[in-house]
This record gives sequence, structure tokens and C-alpha cells, in this order.
Amino acid sequence: MSTPLPAGFRITLDPDTKQLRDDLWFGGSPARVLHLTPAGRKAWRELARGPVTSATTGTLARRLTDAGFAHPVPPEPAAPAALTVVVPVLDRPGPLARCLAALDGRHPVLVVDDGSADPAAIAATAAAHGAKLVRREVNGGPAAARNTALDHVETDLVAFVDSDCVAAGDWADRLAAHFADPLLAAVAPRVRALAPDTAAGRYTTAAGGLDLGDRPARVSPRTRMSYVPTAALVARRSALVEVGGFDPELRVGEDVDLVWRLHAAGRRVRYAPDVHVGHQEPTTWRALLGRRARYGTSAAPLAKRHPGNLSPLVLHPWPALTVAALLARRPLLASAGFGGAVHSMLKTLRSHDIPTDGVVRAMGTAVHQTWLGAGRYGTQFAAPVLAALLVPRGWGRRAAVASLLLGPPLTRWLADRPALDPVRYTAAALADDIAYGAGVWAGCLTHRTPAPVLPEIAWRPLRVDREEKR
Repeated sequence: MSTPLPAGFRITLDPDTKQLRDDLWFGGSPARVLHLTPAGRKAWRELARGPVTSATTGTLARRLTDAGFAHPVPPEPAAPAALTVVVPVLDRPGPLARCLAALDGRHPVLVVDDGSADPAAIAATAAAHGAKLVRREVNGGPAAARNTALDHVETDLVAFVDSDCVAAGDWADRLAAHFADPLLAAVAPRVRALAPDTAAGRYTTAAGGLDLGDRPARVSPRTRMSYVPTAALVARRSALVEVGGFDPELRVGEDVDLVWRLHAAGRRVRYAPDVHVGHQEPTTWRALLGRRARYGTSAAPLAKRHPGNLSPLVLHPWPALTVAALLARRPLLASAGFGGAVHSMLKTLRSHDIPTDGVVRAMGTAVHQTWLGAGRYGTQFAAPVLAALLVPRGWGRRAAVASLLLGPPLTRWLADRPALDPVRYTAAALADDIAYGAGVWAGCLTHRTPAPVLPEIAWRPLRVDREEKR
């Protein structure tokens, strides 16, 4: 049995959670149906009115927050957190000065100079803001710099902040409140883009790779939130030491690797977007796309270190058949595929005594999401093939291929309405995905593995969980 969420925590339901019956809930990530026992229903009625007060309510709160049905709200701390802020830096004394000024001396600060070319400038900047300095003579990358910091930190909580971040106010204290949960190893804020008012800047603000959105989440592989960046992160030092710290062999993707190792160790990692930290973004298209390509190179080493945790596309058979038939302009086959999807889901729901209302709409959504996923997968990993398919004659084929290329970015533009016109946004999104895919392919060749580009078939249409009887 998992450790209950401690007394004083409240929970808030995720927007996607639906209560189908008094004893039956749908939601979570991955999506599932949860059956509650009579004791579980009683515990939920208590949680709906107030905080955790008993082992029973704490156990249900843990179950709901672990599965993504709900999110924990920590109690107000009795005193400010005892933590150390760590700022790894390589050159760039100007951004470092801005970063340290924003921290405003609320907590002790340790700057780790990771082999800067002008160490005197870094030392002077750190001294001007009252920060302690540790110098690494040889550059080892962000993972090595953070590990060096762990050897010099005495507090149990450590807040990592990249030198190109602006982390003002009580951001670290608000995140530290979550550590009232003894299983929590790390919690990350929302990282908002600090970008110039240019086309590249507006695109980054709307679709920056570090901004993971406004919905809280448990962070674990194969869920809606599979990682968080360590541009800003508050962590329990003992938990990091327990898993061996950051992997210094990874120059990119060390944050993903750390989160997955913490998860494997039974620890919790959370994303708390009610706390914001600013991050200076690239100012040019070249820099932006170059960064995306570098991010892509991390997929192969991550796939080799964590088999099964990384899948670029997960396909359910019936929706996939429906989408393939529609793209091939085979309406009868598409109808059969959609009918198979509806029938398969109805059979699963009825076998578990789950209401079947809304199945047709749900399968329509599944087909839509499969189409978007297939389009983005094709753009990232097979853009030249899609482009070649636009050349031959035949408007039907061209329309099908164009829908795969243009559908995902236009759908995102319509949903978010960024401060960038749809033409430039779509062109930027395509270039963004192609750059990332190029990085992934480069990593696959370097590490001799196709794993990061292999899609996966999910045969089970829905997960059904039953709460343990107590």
C-alpha cells in the first residue's frame, strides 16, 4: 500500500475527471476508469469538504493524485523554507547578474562556474550579489555542474535555477511547501518565455519547448506530463543523492533522465504551474531551431537508458485503421474501422458495468487525435517523404498529405490564438518539428538505435482500476 498523502493536504480534481456514478470515475493519465469501494466513496465525501485528516482519506488522496484524477494542494508552511539556490553558469555574466538580482537574497545562493572563459567576470558578478562561488576548471555540462553543487549544499532542499532565468519573488518557498509530502523528490514551476517582440519571439512565447502549460500534473513517463525541465526546479537533496544525481554523460536530456530515475525509485515529481519563472529564449530562428535539434539528439540515449519510456506515437488499432482509410479515400473501410472502434469500446465498458453514454463522440475524438498525432509524427520523422507525396498529380493524395502537414499546427493555432498570424505560425511549427526530428535521427545514427522513431501499438482500449478494499 502506498504512503498516504499527509494530513493537511487538500486535493483539486483535474478538469478531465468525470464522475460517471457515485462509485465510478473516469480520468487520469493515462486515461482509465476507477471503481471506488464504499470506504473509498466515504473518504471522497470527506475530501470534497476539506483536507486529509485520516489514513483513509490520505490513501485515497494519494491514489487520485498518483493517477492524475486530482492534484495535491499543500498546507501553508509554518515557516520559510530552508533551501539553497544553485545557479550553474557558463560565461554570460550579464544574464547571471539579472538572475541573481531577481533572486533578491531570499535564500543562500551558490553559483557554480562550469569552466567559463572569463572566470573573473563570473566571480565579480557573484560577489556583487552576495552569492557563494564554486569554480569548475573544466566544463562538464549542466549535469556535472549541478552535481558539484550538491557536494556544497547543506540544506535538504535545493532550488536549481539556470543563469538565463528570472525567478523573482517567493517562487521557491511556494514550491517548497509541496515537500510536506515525504514521497516528493522534486517540483517544477511553469517556465514562461522571455522573448523579444519579433516573429521568432512571438512563436517561442506561444509554443516554447520549456513552457508545459497551465495544468498541474504528476510527472512520470508515459503520461500527459512525462518530464519537466530543470531550468527551474526545487528538489530534495537526499532524493537526488539516492539516485546518483544527474547523469554527467548527458549534455542534453539530463532533466528527463533524472525525472525517470526518480520515478523508478518510487519518488514523486510534480509540475506546479501556479508558480512562474521567466526564461530568456533564443532571439533568432537559427538559434531557436538549433536548440530544438539539440533537444532531439537526447531521444536516443534516453531510449537506451530507459527502454519503454519513450514512444513518439502510440496508435490504437481501430482509430488508426479509420484514419488510414480516410487518408486513402476508402470511406467503406473507414466506416468499418470506426464501427470496430465503437464496438470494441462498448464491449469493454459493458464487461466492466460501465455506462456507455458518449462512446461515439469519444471514438470520434480518438480518431481526431490519431490524425493529429500521425501528422506530427510524419512531419518530425518523414517530412521529405510527405513533401515528395505532394508532387505527383492527384488532388486527393495532395489533400490527404497536406492535412497531415498542416492539420496539427493549424489546430494548435485555432486553440491558442497566439500573437502570430496562422501562416507564419504554421511555417514556424513545421520548421520546429522538422528540426527536432532531424536531431532525433542524428541521435539514432550516433547511438545506433531506431527506438526513438518506432511507433507503438496499444491493444487495450481502456484501463479499468479497482480500489483496494480496506
